[in-house]
Amino acid sequence: MRTPSSCTGNKAAQKRFEYTWQELIRLPSRLSAEAPNREERQEFLDRVKRDGFACGYRGVRVTKSGKRFLIEDATLWQLCSENDTFYGQAVIIPRSTEM
Repeated sequence: MRTPSSCTGNKAAQKRFEYTWQELIRLPSRLSAEAPNREERQEFLDRVKRDGFACGYRGVRVTKSGKRFLIEDATLWQLCSENDTFYGQAVIIPRSTEM
Protein backbone atom coordinates (compact mmCIF):
# COMPACT_ATOMS: atom_id res chain seq x y z
CA MET A 1 0.00 0.00 0.00
CA ARG A 2 1.29 3.43 -0.87
CA THR A 3 1.71 6.09 1.77
CA PRO A 4 -0.90 8.87 1.82
CA SER A 5 1.59 11.43 0.52
CA SER A 6 1.83 9.49 -2.75
CA CYS A 7 -1.90 8.86 -3.18
CA THR A 8 -5.00 10.99 -3.51
CA GLY A 9 -5.46 14.57 -2.35
CA ASN A 10 -3.21 15.95 -5.04
CA LYS A 11 -2.16 19.58 -5.35
CA ALA A 12 -5.13 20.43 -7.59
CA ALA A 13 -7.58 19.18 -4.94
CA GLN A 14 -5.72 21.01 -2.20
CA LYS A 15 -5.87 24.23 -4.18
CA ARG A 16 -9.53 23.78 -5.18
CA PHE A 17 -10.74 23.00 -1.66
CA GLU A 18 -8.22 25.41 -0.01
CA TYR A 19 -6.90 22.83 2.46
CA THR A 20 -3.37 21.71 3.23
CA TRP A 21 -2.52 18.07 2.67
CA GLN A 22 -2.92 17.26 6.38
CA GLU A 23 -6.28 19.06 6.57
CA LEU A 24 -7.57 17.45 3.38
CA ILE A 25 -6.84 13.85 4.38
CA ARG A 26 -8.56 14.38 7.74
CA LEU A 27 -11.59 16.25 6.42
CA PRO A 28 -14.82 14.22 6.43
CA SER A 29 -16.05 14.78 2.87
CA ARG A 30 -19.58 15.54 4.09
CA LEU A 31 -18.20 18.77 5.55
CA SER A 32 -17.27 20.02 2.09
CA ALA A 33 -20.86 19.55 0.87
CA GLU A 34 -23.68 21.99 1.49
CA ALA A 35 -26.20 20.75 4.06
CA PRO A 36 -29.18 20.73 1.64
CA ASN A 37 -27.26 18.45 -0.75
CA ARG A 38 -26.05 15.90 1.79
CA GLU A 39 -28.95 13.45 1.29
CA GLU A 40 -28.32 13.13 -2.46
CA ARG A 41 -24.60 12.83 -1.75
CA GLN A 42 -25.26 10.05 0.79
CA GLU A 43 -27.29 8.09 -1.78
CA PHE A 44 -24.31 8.30 -4.14
CA LEU A 45 -21.95 7.12 -1.37
CA ASP A 46 -24.27 4.21 -0.61
CA ARG A 47 -23.99 3.12 -4.27
CA VAL A 48 -20.19 3.33 -4.02
CA LYS A 49 -20.20 1.18 -0.90
CA ARG A 50 -22.53 -1.37 -2.50
CA ASP A 51 -20.89 -1.53 -5.95
CA GLY A 52 -17.29 -0.50 -5.23
CA PHE A 53 -17.59 2.62 -7.41
CA ALA A 54 -20.11 5.02 -8.93
CA CYS A 55 -19.97 7.58 -11.73
CA GLY A 56 -21.78 10.76 -12.61
CA TYR A 57 -21.94 12.63 -9.31
CA ARG A 58 -22.85 16.29 -9.56
CA GLY A 59 -23.12 18.60 -6.59
CA VAL A 60 -22.17 21.83 -4.89
CA ARG A 61 -19.06 21.77 -2.73
CA VAL A 62 -17.68 24.34 -0.32
CA THR A 63 -14.06 25.41 0.12
CA LYS A 64 -12.39 26.03 3.46
CA SER A 65 -13.10 29.76 3.11
CA GLY A 66 -16.76 29.16 2.22
CA LYS A 67 -16.65 29.64 -1.56
CA ARG A 68 -19.08 27.44 -3.46
CA PHE A 69 -18.34 25.51 -6.63
CA LEU A 70 -20.09 22.86 -8.69
CA ILE A 71 -18.45 19.52 -9.40
CA GLU A 72 -19.67 17.49 -12.35
CA ASP A 73 -19.34 13.93 -13.59
CA ALA A 74 -17.27 12.79 -10.59
CA THR A 75 -16.32 9.13 -10.22
CA LEU A 76 -15.74 7.74 -6.74
CA TRP A 77 -14.37 4.32 -5.81
CA GLN A 78 -13.38 2.30 -2.78
CA LEU A 79 -9.67 1.86 -2.00
CA CYS A 80 -9.09 -1.72 -0.87
CA SER A 81 -6.14 -4.04 -0.60
CA GLU A 82 -5.89 -7.35 -2.45
CA ASN A 83 -7.47 -9.05 0.57
CA ASP A 84 -10.33 -6.49 0.64
CA THR A 85 -9.08 -4.42 3.57
CA PHE A 86 -10.82 -1.05 3.20
CA TYR A 87 -8.52 2.01 3.27
CA GLY A 88 -10.82 4.81 2.12
CA GLN A 89 -12.10 6.30 -1.09
CA ALA A 90 -10.71 8.16 -4.08
CA VAL A 91 -12.40 10.49 -6.53
CA ILE A 92 -11.80 11.96 -9.94
CA ILE A 93 -13.48 15.32 -10.53
CA PRO A 94 -13.08 16.15 -14.22
CA ARG A 95 -14.96 19.46 -14.10
CA SER A 96 -15.69 22.11 -11.52
CA THR A 97 -17.19 25.55 -11.95
CA GLU A 98 -17.16 28.58 -9.64
CA MET A 99 -20.58 29.71 -8.44
